[in-house]
Amino acid sequence: MSKKNGIFDETNKMEKLLPRQDEILKELDEKGHVLVQDLCEKLNVSSVTIRKDLNYLESLGLLFRNHGGASKQVRYAYEKNVGEKENINVEAKQDIAKAALSLIQENDCIILASGTTMHYLARMLVNFGPLTVLTSSLRVAIELCNNPNINIIQLGGEVRKSSTSIVGSISEGILKQFSCNKLFLGVDGIDPEFGISTSNAAEAHLNQIMMECADQTVILADSSKLNKKGFGKIAALDQVDYLITDKGICAEDKAGLEEVGVKVMTP
Repeated sequence: MSKKNGIFDETNKMEKLLPRQDEILKELDEKGHVLVQDLCEKLNVSSVTIRKDLNYLESLGLLFRNHGGASKQVRYAYEKNVGEKENINVEAKQDIAKAALSLIQENDCIILASGTTMHYLARMLVNFGPLTVLTSSLRVAIELCNNPNINIIQLGGEVRKSSTSIVGSISEGILKQFSCNKLFLGVDGIDPEFGISTSNAAEAHLNQIMMECADQTVILADSSKLNKKGFGKIAALDQVDYLITDKGICAEDKAGLEEVGVKVMTP
């Protein structure tokens, strides 16, 4: 058996699986991820047996192991150029951005971080105001220039070209001079244990300071970011106030987030 980019190569002949292993894959197809404990109860076998099954199925490229279970998708988020991101889950991102408008009030002072969902949100603020927006994103600032009722504060510093955003010590120093109502933040990963994260360490550090400068943190992320981890940790989930995501979030993930105090919104 072989894998291509972490995916099972179906051109090879499928090895015969045990009925129990077929049942695991069926459960995975239905839910997107499975827990060892749940599989033990459903299949009436020990956790040792289930872990061996998961290891074997992972060796075939049929799933990805993670803490306590397995997923259909790789757990790690990798950095993508902003141009590439603009063509991924476009409708979901637009719906999420539209839902975020309900959390913005006139005369608010807000932070818009970088990311394609922030670009959509900025476009939707075209007739909104008065409002003060502090942003690390060059594209967001340009979009907001179309609205005369929005006061824009653009962070200065090193330009990260792949995301058309500002990072580094200069931007961090400027940011610490402000206090805002809400931070709207895009992330690459949302993991129950690791928390929220992004694929770039400098971006993660800037996002940490943004959270310190805001009364509330609102995460804008489609459901493909759930149960994934980026390289740079931003914060634990209990430091997040809202998650706005799409209807692809499963009931178990939603309940887990709400248990630690995250208010989950879906358009």
